[in-house]
Amino acid sequence: MTPQQKKIRKLLREKQGILLAHYYVRPEIQEIADVLGDSLALARAAAASDAKVIVFAGVHFMAQSAAILSPEKTVLLPRLDAGCPLADAATVESVRLMREKEPEALFVTYINSSAEVKALSDVCCTSSNALQIVNNQPAGKKIVMLPDGNLARHTSSVTGREVIAWEGCCPVHQALTPQEVIALKQEFPEAPFAAHPECRPDVLALADFVGSTSAILKFARESGARTIIIGTEAGILDKLRKDSPDKQFVLASEALLCADMKKITLDDIEKSLITMQPAVTVSRKISRAAKKTLDRMLSLSS
Repeated sequence: MTPQQKKIRKLLREKQGILLAHYYVRPEIQEIADVLGDSLALARAAAASDAKVIVFAGVHFMAQSAAILSPEKTVLLPRLDAGCPLADAATVESVRLMREKEPEALFVTYINSSAEVKALSDVCCTSSNALQIVNNQPAGKKIVMLPDGNLARHTSSVTGREVIAWEGCCPVHQALTPQEVIALKQEFPEAPFAAHPECRPDVLALADFVGSTSAILKFARESGARTIIIGTEAGILDKLRKDSPDKQFVLASEALLCADMKKITLDDIEKSLITMQPAVTVSRKISRAAKKTLDRMLSLSS
């Protein structure tokens, strides 16, 4: 570890804190995280931890979820401007209008959403458990899935359930085009293409495997292929190469880079631990309602 990484680990011990990091954040942060994972793993870690302080290396909705699941803990997000355009695609007003339009529907909300939107929903999901969550709902029940339309359409196609898809998307995954994938498949004809379900339908149609970041990691470890084309954010490459140093991983597009996920630096984390700011909080009323949706998700996920 570098001197700064050692200092951060020392500060975490002094503050009785843990560092949770998403696979998409900077590699030097991934290296010193207590828990490195996807949204589902990080939500579980936040709920289960007995730490007094949670430092979140990710984006705002993730820190909000940690604050909802662990209201007695101090949750730090070193950069409050680390946001998520996908989460912004569903506002409180737009969800209320849809609930009025579809009063009998069950609202399944992707964890990539604000606390206020979660509070208006019935159950949360992540890309790891969306299929399981939807399959667990009563047969014949109308489902609205938000805010990611691509995840909703993929979930509908795999489960066979009728799902009303919200028209939001992750601009990073949406930027990957089928033309880019086809070109790489021609260049690496033996390489399977692993894609995240936030990718557009015409890209997913070309995929040999579709799954969350953690599922892509598992697929890569178990695959006999020596080269794999990766259709998700570039940050996952560090973990893929550590897990399988004998394999080649080809990023499907240079556009697969989330600026928000890269905002937090080691400097930001060090400063946050020293000042104990910025802290992310959620009002008791919103937190109570949103926690029910997250608790339902965790109870339905294996």
